[in-house]
Amino acid sequence: MATDFSPEILDQLLAGGSLKPKDLAGEDGLFRRLKKALLERALGAELTHHLGYEKGDPAGRGSGNSRNGTSSKALLTDDGEMLCRLSGLTPWGQSAVEVFI
Repeated sequence: MATDFSPEILDQLLAGGSLKPKDLAGEDGLFRRLKKALLERALGAELTHHLGYEKGDPAGRGSGNSRNGTSSKALLTDDGEMLCRLSGLTPWGQSAVEVFI
């Protein structure tokens, strides 16, 4: 997995000029928002793999194993609880999931 980010990506993430520490590490800071976005994307990809078809693909219609909207789930991360929007169908069936990254 690549660990380097292009300068263009970093410029987009840091757009807005002079950032204060809370803008990066605060409750609604860049680090937390980036972690949330990555978790939502990774868990969505895991569900796609589990179901065997992409979101919106007609292959899932009437299969009995399809996505049924989204809801908020509390994810327990290494820096506290994070509320994420996840698909209604989850392979674990719990209201909270521990995620260590």
